[in-house]
Amino acid sequence: MIKYAWMIPIVAAVVSAGVGAQTGPLRVFIRAGEKTHGPAGNGEHDYPTFLKEWTTVLTNGGAVVQGALRFPTADELAKTDVLIIHSGDGGTCIPAERALLDTYTKRGGGLVVLHDGMCSNDAAWFSTIAGAAKQHGEPNWARGVLKMQIADNAHPITKGLENFEFNDEAFFMLRKTPEMHPLATTEIPGKGEVVPQAWVYEKTQPGGTPFRAFVSMQAHYYKNFSQPTYRTMLLRGIAWAGKRDVQALVQKTVSSK
Repeated sequence: MIKYAWMIPIVAAVVSAGVGAQTGPLRVFIRAGEKTHGPAGNGEHDYPTFLKEWTTVLTNGGAVVQGALRFPTADELAKTDVLIIHSGDGGTCIPAERALLDTYTKRGGGLVVLHDGMCSNDAAWFSTIAGAAKQHGEPNWARGVLKMQIADNAHPITKGLENFEFNDEAFFMLRKTPEMHPLATTEIPGKGEVVPQAWVYEKTQPGGTPFRAFVSMQAHYYKNFSQPTYRTMLLRGIAWAGKRDVQALVQKTVSSK
């Protein structure tokens, strides 16, 4: 074993480089969109406000944040660890955007998909990126008081979180993949059907590095980002998708809210 001692500094450097890539400042791109529902100020689908305010929230949490009301460029994705999609029909992507997503996830880039961001004109395809998706144009939503039930108390994102409720929108008729892992469910208002509303998904693209996705179907109303349990789950989900300690953003942002 002594004759291989010269290799120790090299191995240590490689390991250190890998650890550093996962413990340095989290680089986030927020792909938002124009507001699509209701008059200004009513809080529905207020993607521009999310872009503005959560850029500050995540920056205060130590992340390096960029974003726009459009899909990111190749250069922007190259500087991103977690792509947050919070936009109307965010899962609808033109071929060039699909190619960018493929390159991004192949290198292990993480995804966080919120609310209508998981709606796609090709849900079967987007489900392979996000674990599940809903097809645009189908009557697959209901609004009301949602009693959110934590489905996995052991996962780092939801560990220790209690069931909660708020008035928001829930989705059903999902296109699911076998690897989709539910974290929270709710009974669809007026239907009685229990459907996953938050989940995680891990996948390795052919020839690539494993990537992670965290999806939450809520946040129809912007005010719900301030609901304490939901806010904690989201902050943890962003950190987890970026392969960081799930408490990294929570400790710095929730306490200062």
